[in-house]
Amino acid sequence: MHPNFSDILALIIDMDGVLWRDEQPIGDLPEIFRKIEARGLKALLATNNSTRSIEQYLEKLRSFGVSLRPWQVINSSQATAQYLRDQYPQCDSVYIIGENGLYQALDQMGFHHSEKDPQAVVVGMDRQVSYQKLSQATLLIRSGLPFIATNPDKTFPIPAGLAPGTGSLLAALEAATDVKPYVIGKPFPVMYRIALERLETPDNQTLVVGDRLETDIAGGQSIGCPTGLVLSGVTDKEQANRWNPPPDIIAKNLTALLDEF
Repeated sequence: MHPNFSDILALIIDMDGVLWRDEQPIGDLPEIFRKIEARGLKALLATNNSTRSIEQYLEKLRSFGVSLRPWQVINSSQATAQYLRDQYPQCDSVYIIGENGLYQALDQMGFHHSEKDPQAVVVGMDRQVSYQKLSQATLLIRSGLPFIATNPDKTFPIPAGLAPGTGSLLAALEAATDVKPYVIGKPFPVMYRIALERLETPDNQTLVVGDRLETDIAGGQSIGCPTGLVLSGVTDKEQANRWNPPPDIIAKNLTALLDEF
């Protein structure tokens, strides 16, 4: 069943598999965003990828002919940094496993990396991870420090296929510590709640659009948003039909989804 599109005020849109595949846009992106604006819809882009900064995403969008404002893009690194600042206002040092996107997001919220006296352990995707890093994180988590993760994605796409993602690092640390991390990214609600606060729209009038059932769609459903699945990424129609409860709309791509409005 399609949602009542006349009630939709905003879109929360995933990026990889929805707007582009690697460096190739999916459809005419400038025209897609013109349609969104012409329909009077707000738009915010949200991704679990913790490796890039917000400015890098804005630059990539500009390379495709799309200009958005910084508040319209959020990734799991930025959401993690905001969560930490809200929940641990006295904290300023954390032990980080991650890449530049995570370091920059945490730095902008006033956190610095520390191996001596951190107040939390923060884990994101890290393609230079080492046994030493994992060992130090294990010792800190076992000592009782909060264990925070940017996202649960078990795999990370590379040209040759799927490589270990943040979730694989979390699995190793969970096995070593018997502690489950508090996860910020999709399908968990923290990043979506931040997105709704920025959009200033109610959950039942904000359509979550993505290509992954277990993150985008599950996350949108968990906070009461209508959901739109596009088949331009990792999910095919057969998988979509097996998902319960089903997405509110299934479309070939974002262009086809917008044509429903």
